[in-house]
Amino acid sequence: MKTVNHWIGGKTVEGASGNYGPVTDPATGEVTTQVALASADEVDAAVQVAREAYLSWGQSSLAARTKVLFAYRALLDANRDAIAALITAEHGKVHSDALGEVARGLEIVELACGITTQLKGELSTSVSNRVDVSSIRQPLGVVAGITPFNFPAMVPMWMFPLAVACGNTFILKPSEKDPSAANKLAELATEAGLPAGVLNVVHGDKVAVDALLAHPGIAAVSFVGSTPIARHIHTTASANGKRVQALGGAKNHMLVLPDADLDAAADAAVSAAYGSAGERCMAISAVVAVGAIGDELVEKIRERAEKIKIGPGNDPNSEMGPLITAAHRDKVASYVKGAADQGAEVVLDGTGFTVEGNENGHWIGLSLLDRVKTDSDAYRDEIFGPVLCVLRAETYEEGVALINASPFGNGTAIFTRDGGAARRFQLEIEAGMVGVNVPIPVPVGYHSFGGWKDSLFGDHHIYGNDGIHFYTRGKVVTTRWPDPAEGHVGVDLGFPRNH
Repeated sequence: MKTVNHWIGGKTVEGASGNYGPVTDPATGEVTTQVALASADEVDAAVQVAREAYLSWGQSSLAARTKVLFAYRALLDANRDAIAALITAEHGKVHSDALGEVARGLEIVELACGITTQLKGELSTSVSNRVDVSSIRQPLGVVAGITPFNFPAMVPMWMFPLAVACGNTFILKPSEKDPSAANKLAELATEAGLPAGVLNVVHGDKVAVDALLAHPGIAAVSFVGSTPIARHIHTTASANGKRVQALGGAKNHMLVLPDADLDAAADAAVSAAYGSAGERCMAISAVVAVGAIGDELVEKIRERAEKIKIGPGNDPNSEMGPLITAAHRDKVASYVKGAADQGAEVVLDGTGFTVEGNENGHWIGLSLLDRVKTDSDAYRDEIFGPVLCVLRAETYEEGVALINASPFGNGTAIFTRDGGAARRFQLEIEAGMVGVNVPIPVPVGYHSFGGWKDSLFGDHHIYGNDGIHFYTRGKVVTTRWPDPAEGHVGVDLGFPRNH
């Protein structure tokens, strides 16, 4: 059986703990790979390698760093299909979706290639007599990233390219459910010329995570995952003196006003709710239909959802793949099975779906729940699967109040032809990312990604300017130099006396 080992110091390092985790092909249910699970001692060894590498990388020139990043960008571009194939094999998402993931990660690599302008400081001259003040940004040291299973390439690329571009060294702890993409990213970085020890990949479970959070040699931790874990990461790492950005869960709403193009809204709802089998933190999981359009909108969504072809991710005809594990599939199904008892109308029930010839895969069909109550489990919890809830509101104000009452504040969207309503929505809604007639408002690389409320713990969003600020710390330098024309000098250099 194939084994995925750690990548430390620019090379593969076999796991020494003796513990391994299974990696499953979600389309077949078969265990295809095992991944080494690091002990605390192995995490410490990786930190020491990263600290040694920082001594030179942290002092390297911007020109040297960007040279590597440009080469890395070219290698990633040339290996898109190979990376996407690894994602499909271990996560299950269809190949086109995996390619899209790689493309969005490349945006941040491209941002890192332009780090020279992003790290420019400021200068104020003559703030007092011959006194100048300048501000600069410097790297933190060794930083770590803990990333989720749903985007095994994109989310790591949201972190380490900016971190290393700023002069830090990085330890990545990817999800143990789909670890191979992370190793491929690190291998390509080494091929691009990144010095050994600058980017390291340590696989593991809670043991490795806790070791990273407690290690005194790590200055900052980035995390993307569920809200309970994000809260734990933030609390624990902060208590250990680390800078933390911890992005949590979501319950993203889409408000559809009566004047909206309902065909466009239905198309958006289906793609945003069911794309990547709903395993997206930016998935639309709740549609709020305002006024009398609810029945028509639900019917349009149902018509489109029934046409989605579900199958193995490596089948070019598949539009949606399986879920990551059988346990997760069963948990998602439980919300659908219990929905009717909690007042919802089950318009589509995908819990009995299977694929002929791959019956042991982690399959589930598309589910659509209408007239969902705000106190039901299907609405309150982040399901993280292909389940779309539809709620009804009589007015715009009622819809906004419903959305703002959610403890999550990751992303949201409004569909309308009314510019005034859209403007009100973007100002009144309590969420970190807003789409206007855009169902998944994930910002481009040079704007930062992050939510509000229980969707973010820490002060910085990820990537963009916030990401650069997170991976650097500011320093202000005040200088005063004597005028060589004044005071005693042994040699007259001929400076004019102009004061």
